[in-house]
Amino acid sequence: MTLPSSNPNQIPSTNLGLQKKTSAQLQENGDGIGDARQPAVAVAHRKSPFGKSWAHFLAGGAGGMTSATLTAPLDVLKTRLQSDYYKQQLQASRATRGIPNPSTMSFTRSSLLHIRETFQILFAIPRAEGWRALFKGLGPNLIGVVPARAINFYSYGNGKKFISNYFNNGQEAAWVHLIAAASAGLITGTATNPIWLVKTRLQLDKSHAREGGGREYKNALDCVVKTVRHEGIRGLYRGLSASYLGVSESTLQWVLYEQGKRKLALREERLVASGRLRTAWDDTVSYTGNMFVAGSAKLFAAIITYPHEVVRTRLRQAPMQNGRLKYTGLAQCFKLIFIEEGIAGLYGGLIPHMMRVVPSAAIMFGVYEAGLRVLGETPTI
Repeated sequence: MTLPSSNPNQIPSTNLGLQKKTSAQLQENGDGIGDARQPAVAVAHRKSPFGKSWAHFLAGGAGGMTSATLTAPLDVLKTRLQSDYYKQQLQASRATRGIPNPSTMSFTRSSLLHIRETFQILFAIPRAEGWRALFKGLGPNLIGVVPARAINFYSYGNGKKFISNYFNNGQEAAWVHLIAAASAGLITGTATNPIWLVKTRLQLDKSHAREGGGREYKNALDCVVKTVRHEGIRGLYRGLSASYLGVSESTLQWVLYEQGKRKLALREERLVASGRLRTAWDDTVSYTGNMFVAGSAKLFAAIITYPHEVVRTRLRQAPMQNGRLKYTGLAQCFKLIFIEEGIAGLYGGLIPHMMRVVPSAAIMFGVYEAGLRVLGETPTI
């Protein structure tokens, strides 16, 4: 039996019957009025915190692929500047020209020298090895970047929703961003470390080539096979401890990015509430604000945590010709670099790193946010 819609006073007496009906039946029978609608509305708003979780995966992968391709030459340059091989080349070049060790120079002089040497190597690579050398390792880099960014954005986006909905009454907060970002970093680092190790070794292959012979590795698969053969499965996870240390960078970046977005959102709300006409500057901030915030967050986070990048690269280097490992652990690597090269050694490749990661972050987050909107998902809770 259904209730006539003209008599709403009978609704409480038949509440049990109404609960058994679907929302479509209520609309057909004219029952979707008054208090009878409330149970249906309550059910409709209890969405899973993982709704459209795949959107974060796809958008993150697209952002990572776009940024990695556009900034590949600077990634090659950064990796070479961090390695032992190119450190020795630079030291020999300085000795030939009578340039003292950068550790004995003032900060300004050593910085200018580092910038000059950075561009010298950047222009020397295509002259000596061809322009394709600037994209060496891009294949395994993309194989690493796409799943790494997809996993990271997926873990962070859905982790943020889960923590907010179940532990903070559906509200975002800095501590929510902190926990979600740290968890996403640990998951991503563990899942993709073997790929990054192969990419690093391919880029540094020139330093491991035998005298008068060819390259040490033919391709990525050959690198994996030789690494497992000589170092075991554990060899694929060399540098993992430094990757975990690097979680601090991605965590700080996410927290700063979210806080920056929040400031931009508040600015937009105040602008609308004021009722004043939008200026060209207001439109510029609206369209490019998030990309600027992403780049700024990456710049600040990378400068603070950069030494772990150098340590991670050194730990992933192949063994020396005698088969022994120069760097055997995180603490030992930090200590040895500091003893042999000083504090400047922990910041090798900083300039090309910043030239790459800042625009890369802006591109990646911009593509990610745009991708989410195209897929019908919002970046906020």
